[in-house]
Amino acid sequence: MTFRDRNANPGRERRPAALAGVTTLPASKSVSEQVHTAGRIKDLGRTVQFSWPGVYFEGRFRGTGLGVVLDCAAADYDVQVDGVTVATLVTPGDTTHWVNGLRDGEHTVRVVKRNDTPGDTSTFGGFVAAPGGAVLSKPAPRNRQIEFIGDSLTVGYGNVSGTRDCNPERLKRNTNTDVSHGALTAQQLDADYQINGFSGLGMVRNVAGIVPDVTYRTYYDRALLNVDGDVWQNPGTWRPQIVVVNLGSNDFSDLTPGEPWTPDSLAAAYCTAYGEFLRELRTRYGAGTTLVAVGFDRNTEHVRQVVEARNDAGDSGVHYWFLEQSGLDFLGCDGHTSAHDDRVIADRLAPFLSSLRTGW
Repeated sequence: MTFRDRNANPGRERRPAALAGVTTLPASKSVSEQVHTAGRIKDLGRTVQFSWPGVYFEGRFRGTGLGVVLDCAAADYDVQVDGVTVATLVTPGDTTHWVNGLRDGEHTVRVVKRNDTPGDTSTFGGFVAAPGGAVLSKPAPRNRQIEFIGDSLTVGYGNVSGTRDCNPERLKRNTNTDVSHGALTAQQLDADYQINGFSGLGMVRNVAGIVPDVTYRTYYDRALLNVDGDVWQNPGTWRPQIVVVNLGSNDFSDLTPGEPWTPDSLAAAYCTAYGEFLRELRTRYGAGTTLVAVGFDRNTEHVRQVVEARNDAGDSGVHYWFLEQSGLDFLGCDGHTSAHDDRVIADRLAPFLSSLRTGW
């Protein structure tokens, strides 16, 4: 089965409008003091902004209720208390969503962005305790960190739809990055993670040849995807032991008339760009980070060649992993992997990552 990516306009760029009316925290608390997050955020103190899918915020509180402060009219969110999803917020807008009626005591809370909305910036304003309760010190970060880089397969595009036939609305509501194979793999390994996935984009070419002036690499450095020239400022706490790269399904989707590529020139450009990207990751994260390049569908042999070239150049910390399609049903939107498939992939990927020399 051929894997496809679909994205209406991944190249759309605009600066976010001013965000007004967000409920703010008590004067003594900033969001970063309240919550643990590993995702790419822009820290504004009383609020944080973000764009990538799967960004999560974890906290602790005491009492019978909690308010979740959000300003986002584009994405959906799950609110989880003590490990159980208690609410799914569909494009909540500027709101404080309250979870009430809990057992009086200490609880954990997790808010996670379910889907990819690269044309919009989301804002999180932290937690507000119900009367008589309190927001407690934030959970400690996990010792392990994994970064997942990719396209819609990494996002979890339409993975909970149960059908391949999806209109844009159904796609949005049925994409859940929190049960993507990356999130599930990290959960199995007790690791913090980033899901830096962007549907429709490739290493040098995008699905069906759309928006040829941008590629995934145009956006990789950003925290806010729709802000041209934005650069994510690593706070110094993000030092992944493993980075998993899965880019290429879109590069080798069917060439359309008028595109400048031939099969040979596309393969050559892809391999060159992939090698450059791996070198950039090595420079960014250093020799202690293990890089895993995923072979999938039509890019398999090209990725293998790139990995061999990096190994031959003396970088033994680059590894190849083949994403086997056996046992996958591809019942996500537009023939993408389903939530079932994501579990299968995670069950295969987690042991492989565990076998690598990461210092874990």
